[in-house]
Amino acid sequence: MNDVVAREGGSPTERKPSGLALLRMALSNRKTGVMLVFGLTSGLPNSLLLGTLNAWLGDSKVDLATIGILSWMGLAYAFKFLWSPLVDRVRLPGLEAIGRRRSWILLCQILLSIAFVILAMSDPVVAIGWFALVAVLAAFASATQDVVIDAWRIDVADERANVGILSSVYQLGYRIATLIGGALALVMAAQLDWPTVYMVMGALMLVGTLATLAAPDTPRPEVEDASTIADPRMADARTRMIALTIVGLSWAWALFTIGNFMYHALHDVPAPSVAQFTLYTGPWIIITTVVVPALTAAWVNWHRTRISPVTGEISSSAVRHGFSALILPLSELIERLRWGVVIVLGLILSYRLCDSIWGPFAFPFYLQELHYTKEEVAFASKIFGVAMTIGGVSLGGILYATLGRMPTLLIGAILAALTNLLYADLASGAPVIDAFANATGLSSLYPDPRMLRLLIGISGENIAGGLASAAFVAYLSSIASKEFSAVQYALLSSMTLLVGSLGRAALGDAIKVHGYAPVFQFTALLGMIAVIFCVIEWFRVRWMAVPAEPN
Repeated sequence: MNDVVAREGGSPTERKPSGLALLRMALSNRKTGVMLVFGLTSGLPNSLLLGTLNAWLGDSKVDLATIGILSWMGLAYAFKFLWSPLVDRVRLPGLEAIGRRRSWILLCQILLSIAFVILAMSDPVVAIGWFALVAVLAAFASATQDVVIDAWRIDVADERANVGILSSVYQLGYRIATLIGGALALVMAAQLDWPTVYMVMGALMLVGTLATLAAPDTPRPEVEDASTIADPRMADARTRMIALTIVGLSWAWALFTIGNFMYHALHDVPAPSVAQFTLYTGPWIIITTVVVPALTAAWVNWHRTRISPVTGEISSSAVRHGFSALILPLSELIERLRWGVVIVLGLILSYRLCDSIWGPFAFPFYLQELHYTKEEVAFASKIFGVAMTIGGVSLGGILYATLGRMPTLLIGAILAALTNLLYADLASGAPVIDAFANATGLSSLYPDPRMLRLLIGISGENIAGGLASAAFVAYLSSIASKEFSAVQYALLSSMTLLVGSLGRAALGDAIKVHGYAPVFQFTALLGMIAVIFCVIEWFRVRWMAVPAEPN
């Protein structure tokens, strides 16, 4: 890691520090020190809400379908770019005086601290609706904090604390927070109880406000940036308004539909069918959040070719910003890829499907189904598993350098699908894993066969997941244009979570009816969809790279 060259904010020969050197740097500078704490306050809610909370719900014997429904709160992180323009412009009454970024960060940290305390005082069995509402609001506060922290990092970067260094420090703090909110929280829950764990985490979030108050900030620009007005690809004001209205209404309908179903599923007796919602409404949500925006962007491209470029038109700043942040990047992508965008979107929607769809059930599977202790799961999943993920990411980098982007992407898709069969084997008593351990001699190296099964299952899945993640990040980075890299990457990566998130509640129902082993076999089969799209995309990339023959 010490020889990784800084890609942002540094010279071509400047090397990013890592490990203890990175920690010493973080503590030696005000900005990097604050960035370390911001990484903690950003990673802690994510770990507590999207992972550890499921262990609490599983301990409380909450229905698996309900756990799947609650996992939809993760969509707040996936689609935080939708309200990022609002966060960038709205002044908070009473808090604006402490700074344009600090005011939002402080508000989010206080809300998160209060939310964790309220969760600690709530019983998910007696009042699951209230519990879910608080958790969802906390997820939105956490996602909003991430948006502002990303903006703060870019704003305050200077020669000593450049964006590359600040990003590395942020990742360090985030990883520490993952261990605190994951492994440490599980160990604490085994010794104490879940309400005490979340009460402590709420207090820890409140400590983060001290760093916010000590953080530097940048003044709000007096004049809004209007550079996009002169962009020749900008549509006229009427077209911008129509496009934003269509996309806005589509997104609003999708979010309302999901929220409305969550409410009725957690409150009504009998609850509405999760399977029917997924089967009949899920495709419409995909259409309104992916297909409609893509078709709208294509229409904007077609309409723009029929009128003169916009060079000095005056219109609403909010409309201009919304169009340049949401429609223009998608228009550029469609204009560049043309028909290939259909394959790209199919690949993006399916690539991490077999992993993301069962993620919320990991802790219930380890703890309730396989009857491992919290301490065992904390070590296997959050310490050993993290090391295996890092190994997978490193392997992905090696394969990318030796084989290339598309072969690595295909290998990642195949392994991510096949490793779901390891969990199917675990659920069936691990006969294949035991045979592997005996054949390789691992059983003689590790005397506890029961724990060895879990370590082998987690290592296989995490290595494959790390490899696939590295390959997918590289692929998304290659698809995004340099001009719209940040927005296009955020938009495309958010789509990755959409299908898996929508299918989680139905998967919980399926586990109840059929058990874990058949469901893991089914998720492995789902992974083959991504494999097919990878093959088609590989052919598309090769075809596009072949020069046209001269006439």
